[in-house]
Amino acid sequence: MTVVVEDPLIASMSIARVLPIHESSRRLRELYRECPRVYGVAVMGDLSRRRWWPLAEILTTDRLQQMFDAGIAETESRAAVAQQLAATFAHVVVGRVTPLLALEGRAWDTGLENLWVHVDSEGAIDWVGVVDPTLRALPDDPYVAECRASGGGGQRGIVALPSEAALTTWIAHRSHRALGPLFTKLAAVSDGAMSVAAMWHIVGGAVVNAATQVPLLANASEVVSMRRGQAVLDAFVGFGLPVRGVSRMSSTKVLIN
Repeated sequence: MTVVVEDPLIASMSIARVLPIHESSRRLRELYRECPRVYGVAVMGDLSRRRWWPLAEILTTDRLQQMFDAGIAETESRAAVAQQLAATFAHVVVGRVTPLLALEGRAWDTGLENLWVHVDSEGAIDWVGVVDPTLRALPDDPYVAECRASGGGGQRGIVALPSEAALTTWIAHRSHRALGPLFTKLAAVSDGAMSVAAMWHIVGGAVVNAATQVPLLANASEVVSMRRGQAVLDAFVGFGLPVRGVSRMSSTKVLIN
């Protein structure tokens, strides 16, 4: 039996104007109703900022050092802590947007300056928010067609890119620009306990996992999801990033990362 959880952060959101990102995030949250923060994002303009901070602060403050030290306090393995933090960053930046890409052909901006994170009482990241709620979408997106018919556009919260290739390349580019400096800082804080190349392998895994798992939850096309996930990986590779490693398999499908 599915237990519906009323999340206090989600319940407290004050949405003055419903945008496409709100509708998309609501649908994503319904994929895992027991833990509604697993999928989707918040819009920073809808909520108070208690326990929220810009992800970019990782680069200019000692937050990452504090997170690393907290992990070391629980386990003495520097490599394990570095791996956990790399996985967290990968999920925050690209692992969360991949489900939306896979299911709806949409994406929010994963640029470092656009992302905020919420932390629990122990300082662990447990949700993600965006400053700019504008989604990028495919040219045949129903909402895009509606905006065109009414003479609207990006001001309504969605902008069409010319093709699926353009959308997946944009996601990879913005994610690369966000994760690159985060991984460099993590490698420095961890004193090289994990290589930056290994961190990018984790990014590949985050894309693969989302692209294979989410269509099963949503009863959606695995073929479309895998094609879009593969396109993101291809774009990362095109930027010279080592996201591909060992083949990862679902029960009947294969997506190479």
